[in-house]
Amino acid sequence: MVRKKRLKVIDLFAGIGGNRSGFERADKEKRLDFVYTNDFDKNCALTYGANFGEVDCRSITEVRATEVPDFDILLGGFPCQAFSLAGKQKGFGDTRGTLFFDIQRILLHKIEKGKKPSAFLLENVGNLKHHDGGKTFDIMMKVLRDELGYDVHEKILNSRFYGVPQNRPRVYIVGFKKKTNFQFPEKQKEVTIGSVLEKWGTVDTKYYISQKYYEGLNRHKDRHLSKGNGFGYQVLERTDVANTLVLGGMGRERNLVKDKPKLVYKPGLDKLKYRNAKGIRKLTIAEYARLQGIDDKTFKFPVSNTQAYRQIANSVSVPVIEVIAREMLKHL
Repeated sequence: MVRKKRLKVIDLFAGIGGNRSGFERADKEKRLDFVYTNDFDKNCALTYGANFGEVDCRSITEVRATEVPDFDILLGGFPCQAFSLAGKQKGFGDTRGTLFFDIQRILLHKIEKGKKPSAFLLENVGNLKHHDGGKTFDIMMKVLRDELGYDVHEKILNSRFYGVPQNRPRVYIVGFKKKTNFQFPEKQKEVTIGSVLEKWGTVDTKYYISQKYYEGLNRHKDRHLSKGNGFGYQVLERTDVANTLVLGGMGRERNLVKDKPKLVYKPGLDKLKYRNAKGIRKLTIAEYARLQGIDDKTFKFPVSNTQAYRQIANSVSVPVIEVIAREMLKHL
């Protein structure tokens, strides 16, 4: 039996390590060595560090390509806000959008010194393919295929078909140094949000929304309905699939669930202290983590709850990365 060579990996825009988690789960033969990690967000670096190890917290724009150790695989979940439908969609007009060219810069340096990396995996919002009429994506493909000479495969995969009950379409870009017959993994059977929820009635009261907040959510929804908009909070059934986890705004309120009513409000009581009579609550951090395929029993969050929610929402869906990584490793 021929022993396959070990592979050095760098993890850029690493966040809390979703890409790394997926690759480590797929690495049954223990071939991968992570040799460099970078993320500008110091809170993410705390979480990544607690689970995996050291992170270079400088902006990638400040990191010289000569400082990055030689590697075989580049992982890069480069910032998506510049291309997201939820943002202003400035694309390359936004400094976050230009960070793709730092990936190009690092790959090009390795190529020029005769150390062309074997593969890469990039991830971004699905809207990247359609941004600016498709011109942004075409530029990226031209850089990766024509300028850097990679065999590139791209596809939008939705997390809901790969082991987590979350509607999360993302574009995945896989590149190889050599021509391959790489195929993205086939869809799997959907699971529902009930599979990640805590046992009925066991969640702490603090996750239940107060009567005051519940009334505020209803007013907000009614205002938008009167204008013909569909914005507002959403309460999911246990047979549903969660909406995309997003940062800020109505992000968490789009994924409310019903549970056993607790500390229920009655007329005359404090609306801020007492909870809504329908038992509507927000998801716990553990449930949020499960919606991204993160192991809530072993993964550590040494940050505030607010930061933990943000970090999970901004992560990749680990099971999607795992199935892609499994296919990629067959060609390396």
